[in-house]
Amino acid sequence: MPIDIKKLVAERLGENYALHERYVNSTLVKVLRTIGLDKVYAKAKGQYLWDKEGNRYLDYLSGYGVFNIGRNHPAVQQAIRDVLDLDLPNMVQLDCAFLSGVLAEELVKHCPPHLNAVFFCNSGTEAVEGALKFAKGATGRPRIVYFDNAFHGLTLGSLSINGADSFREGFEPLLPGSERIKMNDIGALERLLAKRDVAAFIFESCQGKMLDVPTDDFLPKAQALCRQYGTLLISDEVQTGFGRTGKMFGFQHWNLEPDIITLAKAISGGYVPCGAFVTRREIHQKIYSRLDRCVVHSTTFGRNNLAMAAGLATLRVLDDENLVERGAKLSEFLFAELNKLKEKHDIIKEVRGKGLMIGVEFQEPRGFQTKMAWKTIHAADKSMFPQIIVSNLLKKHRVLAQVAAHNHDIIKILPSLMSTEEDARYFVSALDDVLGECNRAIGPMLEFGLGLAKAAMAAKNAPA
Repeated sequence: MPIDIKKLVAERLGENYALHERYVNSTLVKVLRTIGLDKVYAKAKGQYLWDKEGNRYLDYLSGYGVFNIGRNHPAVQQAIRDVLDLDLPNMVQLDCAFLSGVLAEELVKHCPPHLNAVFFCNSGTEAVEGALKFAKGATGRPRIVYFDNAFHGLTLGSLSINGADSFREGFEPLLPGSERIKMNDIGALERLLAKRDVAAFIFESCQGKMLDVPTDDFLPKAQALCRQYGTLLISDEVQTGFGRTGKMFGFQHWNLEPDIITLAKAISGGYVPCGAFVTRREIHQKIYSRLDRCVVHSTTFGRNNLAMAAGLATLRVLDDENLVERGAKLSEFLFAELNKLKEKHDIIKEVRGKGLMIGVEFQEPRGFQTKMAWKTIHAADKSMFPQIIVSNLLKKHRVLAQVAAHNHDIIKILPSLMSTEEDARYFVSALDDVLGECNRAIGPMLEFGLGLAKAAMAAKNAPA
């Protein structure tokens, strides 16, 4: 007797946190309950979520950038249904699957002409792992250079080029040969590349954690140095790809020609895990260099039919609905409105990012009450203030956003490319109101923040 998923959802939706506490990640459950993000969502469409009680939420998190085309897009749904109806052979492995070939063709069409060889995998970190492996294999060199504060994934290889120490804690020593430089330090980059033992320099066009963007001259200069010293250039487009920054891929803002790009997140419309990296044919062929090495790098589920069909549908939606251009236009509007808010609230230090990948950084305010509250909250827990903002956006206005980086006063938004100016106005108004609370009701704001800090400290000191 087949399982009745509709009946299962109808009968047991709401047990989410109890199930995860018992069988999955109990620490995450504690965190979500502490900060008030323990909602039970029952429905999703486009840029909105609905909870069990029917309340609508504006999703400005987009699954960490997965839902560029919005949630549950009917075109992707239909593509998946069609594949299921056809009873196609799937993952035969000793064959060349049709849909993966077609999706590779479509990805190459969306890339510069020199990027013409595709490898499919299942996630962003796996795409990065593959890119690093290909770079080392193609060059015969042992080292990788990356940015401070970079985020490239959490498996062991990608963690080795992760610039956030909070993620690395407890897992070191990591893979040897990784060198970190500060963003825009072209001198440091050249000193490392001049040793001629660096396989690749990897970068994000907009950092997923800090939302920092390189200066306009840095990446072109970095590319020139890579060419001079025989180092490959890897653009990590896992979060910045598929229109997120206002162009199809982030590197296109500087007319770069990276040797490898990594892809994931938005590639399959949020339905099926999918990742990929695209590289030059000559690099690809250096890895698959002999007949006995035709599967020297492979993954079981990488070319599965559901992911490939979802990817084809997603690319078609991006093109047919002009979502890259639409996202770029919405970005201009959001940046303008948020910068107006910056003029109103001195607690806003900077609005930065690229496209619809936007960070709002806060600073100590000038007013006496707000300054005292700022100092008190940061003395209790220096990571807590942006969490207060995110929690109040959800609690008061049903807007889902995120804290950008550990121990930094930055919140981050990742709106769907199909989101509207009306949504943007609502978000800015909600943020305006939450920041206004800092002045109007410092008591409740401070009490809430200290409560979060106290709960965090208690959890940290609790016996394992």
